[in-house]
Amino acid sequence: MKQTSRILSTYSADAFGVASSLFELGGMVIIHDASGCNSTYTTHDEPRWYDMDSMLFVSAISEIEAIMGDDNKLISDIVIEAQKFHPRFIAIAGTPIPAMTGFDAESVAMQIESETGIPSFGFSTTGMHTYISGADKALAALAERFAKKDATPSKDHRINILGCTPLDFSTNGQVESMVKLLTDHGWHVNCTYAMNTSWESVENLGTADVNLVVSATGRATAHFLKETFGAPYLEAVPYGKDFSKKVIDALEMLYQGQEVSLFENVSEASSDACIIGEEIASLSLANALFLETGRRFDVLCPTNEGPLLRTNDHYTPYEEDIIENLSGRNLVISDPTYRNILTDKVRAVDWPHEACSGRIYRKYILNLIGDISDISEKL
Repeated sequence: MKQTSRILSTYSADAFGVASSLFELGGMVIIHDASGCNSTYTTHDEPRWYDMDSMLFVSAISEIEAIMGDDNKLISDIVIEAQKFHPRFIAIAGTPIPAMTGFDAESVAMQIESETGIPSFGFSTTGMHTYISGADKALAALAERFAKKDATPSKDHRINILGCTPLDFSTNGQVESMVKLLTDHGWHVNCTYAMNTSWESVENLGTADVNLVVSATGRATAHFLKETFGAPYLEAVPYGKDFSKKVIDALEMLYQGQEVSLFENVSEASSDACIIGEEIASLSLANALFLETGRRFDVLCPTNEGPLLRTNDHYTPYEEDIIENLSGRNLVISDPTYRNILTDKVRAVDWPHEACSGRIYRKYILNLIGDISDISEKL
Protein backbone atom coordinates (compact mmCIF):
# COMPACT_ATOMS: atom_id res chain seq x y z
CA MET A 1 0.00 0.00 0.00
CA LYS A 2 3.02 2.29 0.22
CA GLN A 3 2.63 3.01 -3.50
CA THR A 4 -0.85 4.44 -2.96
CA SER A 5 -1.23 8.22 -3.07
CA ARG A 6 -3.89 9.34 -0.62
CA ILE A 7 -3.42 13.12 -0.95
CA LEU A 8 -0.89 13.94 -3.65
CA SER A 9 -1.19 13.55 -7.39
CA THR A 10 1.21 11.37 -9.33
CA TYR A 11 3.70 12.83 -11.79
CA SER A 12 3.12 12.65 -15.53
CA ALA A 13 3.56 9.04 -16.64
CA ASP A 14 6.33 7.47 -18.70
CA ALA A 15 4.12 7.11 -21.79
CA PHE A 16 3.42 10.84 -21.65
CA GLY A 17 7.16 11.46 -21.39
CA VAL A 18 7.55 9.68 -24.74
CA ALA A 19 4.77 11.78 -26.28
CA SER A 20 6.13 15.06 -24.92
CA SER A 21 9.73 14.48 -25.96
CA LEU A 22 8.78 13.53 -29.54
CA PHE A 23 5.91 15.99 -29.98
CA GLU A 24 7.66 18.48 -32.29
CA LEU A 25 9.84 16.16 -34.36
CA GLY A 26 7.50 15.12 -37.17
CA GLY A 27 6.84 11.58 -36.06
CA MET A 28 3.66 9.65 -35.43
CA VAL A 29 3.29 8.82 -31.73
CA ILE A 30 0.72 6.24 -30.66
CA ILE A 31 -0.29 5.89 -27.02
CA HIS A 32 -1.47 2.27 -26.85
CA ASP A 33 -4.46 2.49 -24.54
CA ALA A 34 -8.24 2.64 -24.40
CA SER A 35 -10.18 5.25 -26.37
CA GLY A 36 -9.83 8.79 -25.08
CA CYS A 37 -6.82 8.15 -22.86
CA ASN A 38 -4.59 10.42 -24.91
CA SER A 39 -6.73 13.35 -23.80
CA THR A 40 -5.36 12.97 -20.27
CA TYR A 41 -1.98 13.91 -21.71
CA THR A 42 -3.04 16.50 -24.29
CA THR A 43 -5.48 18.29 -21.99
CA HIS A 44 -3.40 18.46 -18.83
CA ASP A 45 0.29 18.01 -19.68
CA GLU A 46 0.74 19.44 -23.18
CA PRO A 47 0.67 23.25 -23.51
CA ARG A 48 1.51 23.00 -27.23
CA TRP A 49 -1.58 20.95 -28.12
CA TYR A 50 -3.80 23.83 -29.26
CA ASP A 51 -1.09 25.82 -31.04
CA MET A 52 1.02 23.23 -32.85
CA ASP A 53 0.21 20.29 -35.11
CA SER A 54 1.45 16.89 -34.02
CA MET A 55 0.61 13.34 -35.14
CA LEU A 56 -0.39 12.04 -31.72
CA PHE A 57 -2.87 9.16 -31.65
CA VAL A 58 -4.42 6.72 -29.21
CA SER A 59 -4.84 3.10 -30.30
CA ALA A 60 -8.34 2.91 -28.75
CA ILE A 61 -7.73 -0.67 -27.67
CA SER A 62 -10.96 -2.44 -26.79
CA GLU A 63 -11.50 -4.92 -23.96
CA ILE A 64 -11.69 -7.91 -26.28
CA GLU A 65 -8.57 -6.78 -28.19
CA ALA A 66 -6.70 -6.52 -24.92
CA ILE A 67 -7.84 -9.94 -23.73
CA MET A 68 -7.18 -11.71 -27.04
CA GLY A 69 -3.95 -9.86 -27.78
CA ASP A 70 -5.04 -8.74 -31.25
CA ASP A 71 -1.89 -6.90 -32.27
CA ASN A 72 -2.69 -7.30 -35.96
CA LYS A 73 -5.45 -4.71 -35.76
CA LEU A 74 -3.08 -2.22 -34.11
CA ILE A 75 -0.43 -2.86 -36.75
CA SER A 76 -2.95 -2.53 -39.59
CA ASP A 77 -4.36 0.74 -38.21
CA ILE A 78 -0.90 2.26 -37.81
CA VAL A 79 0.19 1.20 -41.30
CA ILE A 80 -2.92 2.76 -42.85
CA GLU A 81 -2.43 6.07 -41.03
CA ALA A 82 1.30 6.12 -41.76
CA GLN A 83 0.61 5.76 -45.48
CA LYS A 84 -1.75 8.72 -45.19
CA PHE A 85 0.43 11.09 -43.11
CA HIS A 86 3.98 10.02 -44.09
CA PRO A 87 5.59 10.62 -40.68
CA ARG A 88 9.34 10.90 -40.21
CA PHE A 89 9.20 8.03 -37.72
CA ILE A 90 6.65 6.01 -35.73
CA ALA A 91 6.70 5.51 -31.96
CA ILE A 92 4.44 3.31 -29.83
CA ALA A 93 4.21 3.94 -26.09
CA GLY A 94 2.68 1.31 -23.82
CA THR A 95 0.32 1.89 -20.87
CA PRO A 96 -0.92 -0.29 -17.95
CA ILE A 97 -3.33 -2.45 -19.97
CA PRO A 98 -0.80 -3.56 -22.64
CA ALA A 99 1.77 -4.07 -19.86
CA MET A 100 -0.56 -6.46 -18.03
CA THR A 101 -1.32 -8.43 -21.20
CA GLY A 102 2.33 -8.79 -22.22
CA PHE A 103 2.27 -6.50 -25.25
CA ASP A 104 5.63 -6.58 -27.05
CA ALA A 105 6.08 -3.00 -28.25
CA GLU A 106 9.49 -3.55 -29.81
CA SER A 107 8.36 -6.51 -31.92
CA VAL A 108 5.28 -4.63 -33.10
CA ALA A 109 7.47 -1.68 -34.07
CA MET A 110 9.74 -3.99 -36.06
CA GLN A 111 6.72 -5.36 -37.94
CA ILE A 112 5.44 -1.86 -38.69
CA GLU A 113 8.83 -0.73 -39.96
CA SER A 114 9.00 -3.82 -42.17
CA GLU A 115 5.62 -3.02 -43.73
CA THR A 116 6.03 0.75 -44.08
CA GLY A 117 9.78 1.32 -44.43
CA ILE A 118 9.43 4.08 -41.83
CA PRO A 119 11.81 3.98 -38.82
CA SER A 120 9.72 2.72 -35.91
CA PHE A 121 10.22 2.49 -32.17
CA GLY A 122 8.44 0.53 -29.48
CA PHE A 123 8.74 1.72 -25.90
CA SER A 124 7.77 -0.68 -23.12
CA THR A 125 6.35 2.05 -20.94
CA THR A 126 3.80 0.90 -18.38
CA GLY A 127 2.24 4.05 -16.95
CA MET A 128 3.68 3.04 -13.57
CA HIS A 129 6.79 5.23 -13.79
CA THR A 130 7.28 8.96 -14.16
CA TYR A 131 7.78 10.91 -17.35
CA ILE A 132 11.55 10.86 -16.78
CA SER A 133 12.04 7.24 -17.85
CA GLY A 134 9.83 7.52 -20.93
CA ALA A 135 11.29 10.77 -22.25
CA ASP A 136 14.85 9.66 -21.46
CA LYS A 137 14.42 6.45 -23.47
CA ALA A 138 12.66 8.15 -26.38
CA LEU A 139 15.18 10.98 -26.80
CA ALA A 140 18.11 8.56 -26.60
CA ALA A 141 16.55 6.12 -29.08
CA LEU A 142 15.95 8.90 -31.59
CA ALA A 143 19.50 10.22 -31.22
CA GLU A 144 20.97 6.75 -31.66
CA ARG A 145 18.94 6.22 -34.82
CA PHE A 146 19.16 9.60 -36.52
CA ALA A 147 22.27 11.48 -35.32
CA LYS A 148 24.81 11.35 -38.14
CA LYS A 149 27.52 8.90 -37.12
CA ASP A 150 30.18 10.63 -39.21
CA ALA A 151 29.73 13.92 -37.35
CA THR A 152 32.65 15.35 -35.39
CA PRO A 153 32.77 18.03 -32.67
CA SER A 154 32.98 21.44 -34.30
CA LYS A 155 35.64 22.98 -32.01
CA ASP A 156 33.81 26.32 -32.21
CA HIS A 157 32.02 26.30 -28.83
CA ARG A 158 29.00 24.45 -30.14
CA ILE A 159 26.56 23.08 -27.58
CA ASN A 160 23.35 21.05 -27.32
CA ILE A 161 20.82 21.63 -24.54
CA LEU A 162 19.43 18.18 -23.74
CA GLY A 163 16.23 17.30 -21.92
CA CYS A 164 14.00 20.17 -23.01
CA THR A 165 10.32 19.30 -22.70
CA PRO A 166 7.33 21.35 -21.45
CA LEU A 167 6.89 18.81 -18.66
CA ASP A 168 9.90 20.42 -16.97
CA PHE A 169 10.12 23.85 -18.62
CA SER A 170 6.59 24.57 -19.87
CA THR A 171 6.33 27.15 -22.69
CA ASN A 172 7.01 30.33 -20.73
CA GLY A 173 10.37 31.20 -22.30
CA GLN A 174 12.76 29.17 -20.15
CA VAL A 175 14.32 27.33 -23.09
CA GLU A 176 14.69 30.59 -25.01
CA SER A 177 16.30 32.19 -21.94
CA MET A 178 18.86 29.38 -21.75
CA VAL A 179 19.70 29.82 -25.42
CA LYS A 180 20.17 33.58 -24.94
CA LEU A 181 22.34 33.08 -21.87
CA LEU A 182 24.64 30.66 -23.67
CA THR A 183 24.73 32.76 -26.84
CA ASP A 184 25.62 35.87 -24.83
CA HIS A 185 28.62 33.98 -23.45
CA GLY A 186 29.97 32.89 -26.82
CA TRP A 187 28.31 29.50 -27.28
CA HIS A 188 26.67 28.38 -30.52
CA VAL A 189 23.53 26.43 -29.64
CA ASN A 190 23.02 23.62 -32.13
CA CYS A 191 19.96 21.93 -30.66
CA THR A 192 17.50 22.40 -27.81
CA TYR A 193 16.56 18.73 -27.71
CA ALA A 194 13.60 18.55 -28.17
CA MET A 195 11.78 21.92 -28.08
CA ASN A 196 12.01 24.76 -30.59
CA THR A 197 14.46 22.82 -32.69
CA SER A 198 14.92 21.68 -36.27
CA TRP A 199 15.35 18.16 -37.61
CA GLU A 200 18.70 19.18 -39.09
CA SER A 201 19.97 20.05 -35.62
CA VAL A 202 18.86 16.61 -34.38
CA GLU A 203 20.86 14.98 -37.15
CA ASN A 204 23.82 17.17 -36.16
CA LEU A 205 23.74 16.36 -32.43
CA GLY A 206 27.21 14.88 -32.78
CA THR A 207 28.76 18.19 -33.85
CA ALA A 208 28.49 19.69 -30.35
CA ASP A 209 31.68 20.14 -28.37
CA VAL A 210 29.81 20.05 -25.05
CA ASN A 211 26.31 19.09 -23.96
CA LEU A 212 24.26 20.75 -21.21
CA VAL A 213 21.74 18.38 -19.61
CA VAL A 214 18.94 20.40 -18.02
CA SER A 215 16.68 17.51 -17.00
CA ALA A 216 17.15 13.84 -16.24
CA THR A 217 15.16 13.25 -19.44
CA GLY A 218 18.33 14.11 -21.39
CA ARG A 219 20.77 11.93 -19.45
CA ALA A 220 20.72 8.83 -21.67
CA THR A 221 21.20 10.99 -24.76
CA ALA A 222 24.20 12.67 -23.12
CA HIS A 223 25.72 9.25 -22.37
CA PHE A 224 25.24 8.21 -25.99
CA LEU A 225 26.78 11.40 -27.38
CA LYS A 226 29.76 11.09 -25.08
CA GLU A 227 30.39 7.45 -25.97
CA THR A 228 29.86 7.98 -29.71
CA PHE A 229 31.35 11.41 -30.32
CA GLY A 230 33.41 12.07 -27.20
CA ALA A 231 31.47 15.17 -26.16
CA PRO A 232 31.50 15.75 -22.38
CA TYR A 233 28.38 16.94 -20.63
CA LEU A 234 27.30 19.00 -17.65
CA GLU A 235 24.08 18.42 -15.73
CA ALA A 236 22.66 21.72 -14.48
CA VAL A 237 20.01 24.37 -15.07
CA PRO A 238 21.47 27.92 -15.10
CA TYR A 239 19.24 29.38 -12.40
CA GLY A 240 20.11 32.71 -10.82
CA LYS A 241 22.95 35.11 -11.53
CA ASP A 242 25.71 33.47 -9.49
CA PHE A 243 24.93 29.85 -10.31
CA SER A 244 24.53 30.71 -14.00
CA LYS A 245 28.08 32.05 -13.92
CA LYS A 246 29.27 28.80 -12.35
CA VAL A 247 27.51 26.84 -15.10
CA ILE A 248 29.09 28.97 -17.83
CA ASP A 249 32.52 28.60 -16.25
CA ALA A 250 32.04 24.83 -15.89
CA LEU A 251 31.06 24.49 -19.55
CA GLU A 252 34.24 26.33 -20.56
CA MET A 253 36.29 24.01 -18.36
CA LEU A 254 34.70 21.00 -20.04
CA TYR A 255 35.43 22.53 -23.43
CA GLN A 256 39.06 22.83 -22.38
CA GLY A 257 39.14 19.17 -21.34
CA GLN A 258 39.01 19.67 -17.57
CA GLU A 259 36.92 17.77 -15.01
CA VAL A 260 33.99 19.56 -13.38
CA SER A 261 31.85 18.89 -10.30
CA LEU A 262 29.05 21.32 -9.43
CA PHE A 263 26.87 19.59 -6.85
CA GLU A 264 29.09 18.98 -3.85
CA ASN A 265 27.88 18.58 -0.27
CA VAL A 266 27.61 21.96 1.39
CA SER A 267 27.29 20.40 4.84
CA GLU A 268 26.88 17.01 6.43
CA ALA A 269 24.03 18.34 8.59
CA SER A 270 20.46 18.11 7.34
CA SER A 271 18.71 21.40 6.62
CA ASP A 272 15.35 22.59 7.94
CA ALA A 273 14.53 23.70 4.39
CA CYS A 274 13.99 21.56 1.32
CA ILE A 275 13.10 21.67 -2.35
CA ILE A 276 10.80 19.04 -3.88
CA GLY A 277 11.13 18.31 -7.58
CA GLU A 278 13.07 16.85 -10.48
CA GLU A 279 16.68 16.04 -9.64
CA ILE A 280 18.75 18.38 -11.83
CA ALA A 281 16.41 21.38 -11.58
CA SER A 282 16.03 21.05 -7.80
CA LEU A 283 19.76 20.69 -7.16
CA SER A 284 20.44 23.66 -9.43
CA LEU A 285 17.92 25.79 -7.56
CA ALA A 286 19.34 24.67 -4.20
CA ASN A 287 22.82 25.73 -5.28
CA ALA A 288 21.59 29.01 -6.76
CA LEU A 289 19.78 29.89 -3.54
CA PHE A 290 22.79 28.99 -1.39
CA LEU A 291 25.05 31.22 -3.46
CA GLU A 292 22.68 34.20 -3.32
CA THR A 293 21.09 33.85 0.12
CA GLY A 294 23.43 31.59 2.10
CA ARG A 295 20.55 29.30 3.02
CA ARG A 296 20.99 25.56 2.53
CA PHE A 297 18.29 23.37 1.02
CA ASP A 298 18.04 19.60 0.93
CA VAL A 299 16.35 18.04 -2.10
CA LEU A 300 13.49 15.54 -2.12
CA CYS A 301 13.25 13.98 -5.57
CA PRO A 302 10.00 12.10 -6.39
CA THR A 303 10.67 11.76 -10.12
CA ASN A 304 13.84 9.67 -10.41
CA GLU A 305 16.63 8.15 -8.36
CA GLY A 306 19.51 10.15 -9.82
CA PRO A 307 23.26 9.97 -9.26
CA LEU A 308 23.61 13.67 -8.35
CA LEU A 309 21.69 13.50 -5.06
CA ARG A 310 23.87 14.49 -2.10
CA THR A 311 24.18 12.99 1.39
CA ASN A 312 21.08 14.68 2.79
CA ASP A 313 19.01 14.55 -0.38
CA HIS A 314 16.46 11.77 -0.80
CA TYR A 315 14.72 9.86 -3.54
CA THR A 316 11.06 9.98 -2.46
CA PRO A 317 8.93 8.08 -5.00
CA TYR A 318 5.93 7.62 -2.74
CA GLU A 319 3.71 9.99 -0.80
CA GLU A 320 4.68 8.26 2.44
CA ASP A 321 8.39 8.91 1.73
CA ILE A 322 7.76 12.60 1.12
CA ILE A 323 5.71 13.06 4.29
CA GLU A 324 8.35 11.24 6.33
CA ASN A 325 11.16 13.43 4.98
CA LEU A 326 9.22 16.64 5.64
CA SER A 327 9.47 16.06 9.38
CA GLY A 328 11.34 18.95 11.00
CA ARG A 329 11.21 21.18 7.92
CA ASN A 330 10.31 24.84 8.35
CA LEU A 331 10.52 25.93 4.71
CA VAL A 332 9.52 24.00 1.59
CA ILE A 333 9.85 25.06 -2.06
CA SER A 334 7.64 22.91 -4.26
CA ASP A 335 4.73 22.67 -6.63
CA PRO A 336 1.63 24.17 -4.95
CA THR A 337 -0.02 20.74 -4.76
CA TYR A 338 2.38 19.84 -1.94
CA ARG A 339 0.73 22.43 0.29
CA ASN A 340 -1.88 19.73 0.95
CA ILE A 341 0.58 17.74 3.09
CA LEU A 342 2.28 20.65 4.86
CA THR A 343 1.36 21.73 8.35
CA ASP A 344 0.51 25.33 9.27
CA LYS A 345 3.97 25.68 10.83
CA VAL A 346 5.75 25.16 7.51
CA ARG A 347 6.33 28.14 5.21
CA ALA A 348 5.60 27.13 1.62
CA VAL A 349 7.07 28.84 -1.44
CA ASP A 350 5.43 27.85 -4.71
CA TRP A 351 7.50 26.51 -7.61
CA PRO A 352 4.94 25.10 -10.06
CA HIS A 353 6.00 22.10 -12.15
CA GLU A 354 4.02 21.13 -15.26
CA ALA A 355 4.75 17.41 -14.84
CA CYS A 356 3.30 17.54 -11.33
CA SER A 357 0.21 19.74 -11.50
CA GLY A 358 -0.34 19.97 -15.26
CA ARG A 359 -2.28 22.98 -16.46
CA ILE A 360 -3.61 23.97 -13.01
CA TYR A 361 -0.76 26.37 -12.17
CA ARG A 362 0.63 26.77 -15.69
CA LYS A 363 0.33 30.56 -15.74
CA TYR A 364 2.30 30.77 -12.48
CA ILE A 365 5.30 28.73 -13.67
CA LEU A 366 8.48 30.73 -13.05
CA ASN A 367 11.31 31.54 -15.42
CA LEU A 368 14.33 31.53 -13.10
CA ILE A 369 17.03 31.35 -15.77
CA GLY A 370 19.65 33.89 -14.74
CA ASP A 371 17.39 35.43 -12.06
CA ILE A 372 15.89 33.69 -9.02
CA SER A 373 14.47 36.81 -7.37
CA ASP A 374 10.91 35.50 -7.80
CA ILE A 375 11.82 32.88 -5.18
CA SER A 376 14.72 34.34 -3.22
CA GLU A 377 12.71 37.45 -2.26
CA LYS A 378 10.07 35.21 -0.65
CA LEU A 379 12.50 33.42 1.67
